Amino acid sequence: MSKCDSVGFVTKFRDIIEGIGGSRTEGYALLGLLVMGGLAVAGPSGLLAWSENLSLRDQRQAQLSVLLEERDALKNRVALLNPDHADPDMVGELLRSQMNVVHPDEVVVQLED
Repeated sequence: MSKCDSVGFVTKFRDIIEGIGGSRTEGYALLGLLVMGGLAVAGPSGLLAWSENLSLRDQRQAQLSVLLEERDALKNRVALLNPDHADPDMVGELLRSQMNVVHPDEVVVQLED
């Protein structure tokens, strides 16, 4: 909306308010209430955006639950690798998978992917 359009709107609004017998102050108060009412219905947090906000919240809740499960799994893995009391099975699994280390009496069978 250009400046000329907004000036024209205010002028028309003023003429309408004065035509119905109200003062400028009452007209501006009415204009303010209409703007606030419009924002309450169609604004970014108004009634029309309510269902969209609820669906976004549900999506975020689902993402949060997945991330919390991943975090708990990583916490468990870190606890198993604690140097003070490391889980021997976990240490052996990591050595075999990452460093290709095996015991002398083990047989390695490679599977094709």
